[in-house]
Amino acid sequence: MTTAIHLAGPDDGDRVLALIQRSHEERGLPHDDAHRAATILPLLDGSPLGAVWLIGPARAPLGYVMITFGWSVDLGGLIGWVEDIFIRPSVRKRGIGTEVLHGVARTLGQANLRALHANVPDGDNPIARFCAKVGFGHDRTLRVMTDIL
Repeated sequence: MTTAIHLAGPDDGDRVLALIQRSHEERGLPHDDAHRAATILPLLDGSPLGAVWLIGPARAPLGYVMITFGWSVDLGGLIGWVEDIFIRPSVRKRGIGTEVLHGVARTLGQANLRALHANVPDGDNPIARFCAKVGFGHDRTLRVMTDIL
């Protein structure tokens, strides 16, 4: 892998939160700084429920990928969800996201991750095209349904 990535920790909080803010603004998400800090900082502090990797130079990262973890009886163990991936617009479409997701998937596979999932909006859209390019496929027998508590 030629694109450098590193597992983000507590010292990376400001950089991670700034990138996530840019991602939320770009997508029109209503989350504020308090929400971002409350949901991201535990992952940077070592929560076993997820991890964030910074992409590119440590001092000026190009983006991030966030994976959260769960357990699947059907798949026989640990699974991951691509919770978010963001690449700065100025460096998109250069294969960085594809390379990073492949690298993270390989690393997590060596730690016995059984599958990596991504929630993708229905229809033909940039997220669906990116996930297909990376190698994600459809399981037409399943549909994610959510009860927000």
